[in-house]
Amino acid sequence: MSAGLAAVRTGIEAATPAPGDGVVLINGADLTPEPIRWLWPGWLALGKLHMLAGATGEGKTTIAMKMAATVTVGGHWADGSRCEPGNVLIWSGEDDPADTLLPRLLAAGADRTRCYFVSGVRVEDEVQSFDPARHMAALEEQARAIGGVKLLIVDPVVSAVRGDSHKNTEVRRALQPVVDLASRIDAAAVGISHFSKAGAGADPASRVVGSIAFAAVARVVLVAAKVRTENGEDRRVLARGKSNIGPDEGGFEYSIEQVEPSPGIVASCITWGQPVTGTARQLLAEADEQVSTSAMGAAEDFLRECLATPMPANMVKREAADAGHAWITVRRAANALGVVRRKGGVNNGWYWQLREDAQETPKVLIQNDEHLRQKLSTFDESGGATACGPLVDAVPNGECSEEVL
Repeated sequence: MSAGLAAVRTGIEAATPAPGDGVVLINGADLTPEPIRWLWPGWLALGKLHMLAGATGEGKTTIAMKMAATVTVGGHWADGSRCEPGNVLIWSGEDDPADTLLPRLLAAGADRTRCYFVSGVRVEDEVQSFDPARHMAALEEQARAIGGVKLLIVDPVVSAVRGDSHKNTEVRRALQPVVDLASRIDAAAVGISHFSKAGAGADPASRVVGSIAFAAVARVVLVAAKVRTENGEDRRVLARGKSNIGPDEGGFEYSIEQVEPSPGIVASCITWGQPVTGTARQLLAEADEQVSTSAMGAAEDFLRECLATPMPANMVKREAADAGHAWITVRRAANALGVVRRKGGVNNGWYWQLREDAQETPKVLIQNDEHLRQKLSTFDESGGATACGPLVDAVPNGECSEEVL
């Protein structure tokens, strides 16, 4: 036998499974079709992983506490359906249970005796931080000892990832124990995450911070966003951004209120409002448009005030930062207003000047700006060159590549 053939044969023998080992196959005839079992019909499914995502400040954790409270008392969901009472497991890496989470639960009317918080792991009489990579089996043991756990909240869901949260393989590997735990204890798991600032107008599931695996592994992605009604009032909505197991559109308005669940304790609480129609992508597009429009409008107002007289571009940038305007938004506003950029001589930088027709009302100067006018030697009353040096042609709408700020 040749050496090559022997190596091949040895490899085959090494790969041969031991008796009793091997791939397990299930024939379809041996399975019984089962319906999805819902904790909240169409929204939270037992044994499945869900993602609750949205921009900062939209009350995602408060929404999760409202859900938890509903479960503990067997209350009504936003659509009026009744929930079967159960226990809740909460694993939070950001908020303190005593001064933040419990007050919000009480504000939502929760039965505190049904709420359990993961605070750590005891190893040889020493309490250590909970590590999902090592302690998930211990958490499952505790969940089974409690019994009746119907909801598991992980806030933020990235806490379950010990590797790189932007790598698909590592995120999937880290989330699988959470998925398995939810399945084995028959609970709905909800992971809370943020939206990335980029990707406005894109599919909501693709805007979850980190790897796309966060949204891909979850069977349902819920989206919390703020939009503006036709009459100009702001409203918050909770919508379904994705669902592999049920309807993937529609939602409910909600508001965030401050209440006092016990003397001296103030906490935020969710109040459900009217149902809304449309997909989460449509609703978020409306929200993104409103935010963009509002920011642009504010930046345009800033420029009308700031450019009552010509101003150096670097000074405009400093003033914009002090006023809280993003520079990219200011540049877009400048383009929209037709702000003219002019370049002075060799020793002079760029200057911005507002077109006369871009001002809504005539501006009255209240400061002494003679020194500024002397430095802006590229501008005279007629717009031509002065003795301080020749003018570079005016460049409207920011089309000049030399101005880099």
